[in-house]
Amino acid sequence: MDREAKLIILRGNSGSGKTTTGKALQRKFGHGTMLISQDVVRREMLYVKDGPDTEASQLLFELALYGKNNCNIIILEGILNSKWYKNLFENLHNVFKDKIFAYYFDIPFEETLNRHQQKPNAHEFGEKEMKEWWNEKDLLDIIPEVLLHEELSLNKIVDTIYKDIMHLK
Repeated sequence: MDREAKLIILRGNSGSGKTTTGKALQRKFGHGTMLISQDVVRREMLYVKDGPDTEASQLLFELALYGKNNCNIIILEGILNSKWYKNLFENLHNVFKDKIFAYYFDIPFEETLNRHQQKPNAHEFGEKEMKEWWNEKDLLDIIPEVLLHEELSLNKIVDTIYKDIMHLK
């Protein structure tokens, strides 16, 4: 199975739709699809802060390796700052080679704030924190990313990514 495993990376600012898209993709691809959420790994499993040299990076990589050996599709979603996670992306690129599909949610701040306010955890942080975390067009230089814009519906995004992955079979 290892040779066929494909990695989908979903990146973007807080409130841009990464988690929602990741969950929808996991349902569409079905059983045997691994979803790795940076927030779950960092905030819930490890309970560490994000930043340079975060402890979460190594575990994210180890989980992706597990997925490569045991799953057909691995979805990694999170803000995943391009500078802080540079080593992770280099390592993933070395392991998955041309079986990586990366997408960046290029959504305006106002729209991410609006989306955040609809979420169950909206009370945990607000506009001030989101502005502090904001990282405009934080694109990777290691792995090419497809830009996803606010006018694309969830269904359109999921269908586009699904077709990209299935086209490679």
